[in-house]
Amino acid sequence: MTVSAPIAQEKTINRHLDPEPTVPADAGLRTAPPAPVGRGREAGPAVAVTVPAAAALALGLWGMDRQGSMWRDESVTYQVAHRPLGELWGLLGHIDAAHGLYYLLMHAVFSLWDGGLVALRLPSTVATAVAAAGVGAIGGRLAGRRSGTLAGLVFALLPATQQYAQEGRSYALVTAGVTWATYFFVRGTGAPRGSWWTAYALTLGLACWLHEFAVLACAAHGLTLWRSRVPQKVWRCWAVAVAAAALMLLPLVVVSAGQAEQQLGWLGRPGLGSWAQYAAISCAGAVLCRYLVRGREGADPAGPAALVSLALPLLIVPAGLLMALSLIKPWYVDRYVLYGLTGLSLSAGAALDRAIGQRHRLTPAVRVLTACLQAAVAVGVLLPWSLLIRSPESRKDNVVAVAHAVEKSARQGDSVLFMPARRREWLLSYPSVYHRVDDLALADSPSKSRSLEGTELAPAVIRSRMLAADRIVALTDPPGQPLDPFAQEEVKRRTLKDSFDVCRRTRVRGAQIVVYARKGHCGR
Repeated sequence: MTVSAPIAQEKTINRHLDPEPTVPADAGLRTAPPAPVGRGREAGPAVAVTVPAAAALALGLWGMDRQGSMWRDESVTYQVAHRPLGELWGLLGHIDAAHGLYYLLMHAVFSLWDGGLVALRLPSTVATAVAAAGVGAIGGRLAGRRSGTLAGLVFALLPATQQYAQEGRSYALVTAGVTWATYFFVRGTGAPRGSWWTAYALTLGLACWLHEFAVLACAAHGLTLWRSRVPQKVWRCWAVAVAAAALMLLPLVVVSAGQAEQQLGWLGRPGLGSWAQYAAISCAGAVLCRYLVRGREGADPAGPAALVSLALPLLIVPAGLLMALSLIKPWYVDRYVLYGLTGLSLSAGAALDRAIGQRHRLTPAVRVLTACLQAAVAVGVLLPWSLLIRSPESRKDNVVAVAHAVEKSARQGDSVLFMPARRREWLLSYPSVYHRVDDLALADSPSKSRSLEGTELAPAVIRSRMLAADRIVALTDPPGQPLDPFAQEEVKRRTLKDSFDVCRRTRVRGAQIVVYARKGHCGR
């Protein structure tokens, strides 16, 4: 796929960004000039920040509890953040150090206010508002205040943004960090003073500590500098800032490198669907950027070239690099590079701004009709997605529903099996339910083993304990899911098939609860 067409206007870009004697020393990725006469009065600079932030916050608070549901990754956050600080620290030395800073943050949140699902998701909601404000600030700086406001609103309305604004994981916080690091990057290219680059290094370093793949944003920023042909001083400042951020990240890299197989071993290489999604989003960004630069030759020097040279690499490069690396070592999940949506939002906001400017050529009646049609289309497309995102069906499973089903199905003292073992996380956030049943396969608890789901007994011991039980409640994936090849999982499946009958099967979102009894004993 060719992605460089929108930035092929190299003469325009170079003219816009190259230092000239008549251009101020702090030009860099320059702020767009005031709107020309007849374009309409634009809002003040603060609006480009506050309006998107307010919209993102309102959307995040709307339906935050997702009808009382929680999926398994959020359950991990909930139960890990509730561990005593010593146990949490021991866990991070063994596994999941990549999320360590986020777990410590959530531990502090729950220590101050144990507000359940709201407390679990509120940091992500606030972070999304901060990210939307950053998108508005970047767009306002590069393409004008109205463009920045529209870009921030587009970011807030994107379905993926709304989804992770209500997710008890770190991805919204990472996006906020990368977005504001990008803003400081833009300011630093225009005025290569130490303060902007210090802020860039610190913010980028913080984002990387929240998730290491935030470092891929550096590649996008580097491509922006290369396309923009900035002075050597800017290159030096950027290189020093990136080196400082990398030095900050080094301790985490050393620890997490030894955990990579446990942490990411479940991932497969990107499939055709992932590549198609990446291609579609990249092409959408390329088309928007092409629309922005088309027919702009000879226009004012503070046109869209700077925004295009920043937005398109940020959209394409981090995800593309991670997918390419995943052909060798599977590491790609789209949420790991969620911050790339900042690039799409910037180009979409600027394109909307240009389209609004062109509408002034129409008669008032036609303008009103066009605006109404556009609003109707936007609501028709976005509202179903927004409603789906706030429902239990928007996630892979529903831990709350699983816990309630087990509570109804299991009697005091019944045995329980988790198939596979990592599904133990379904009940760990509900100790009142988990402690009612006897975990047949558990060797050491999560806290004792310094792990997320605990460790399991040897296969022969698991089989012996299963044969001594009368009733077993098995928590399994839905039919059709891949079966783990580990010896413990094989012995669980074989023993249940040979020695037990299925008495009852209850299916909930992303899981099934199967009650087994010894052959011929289901009616007892």
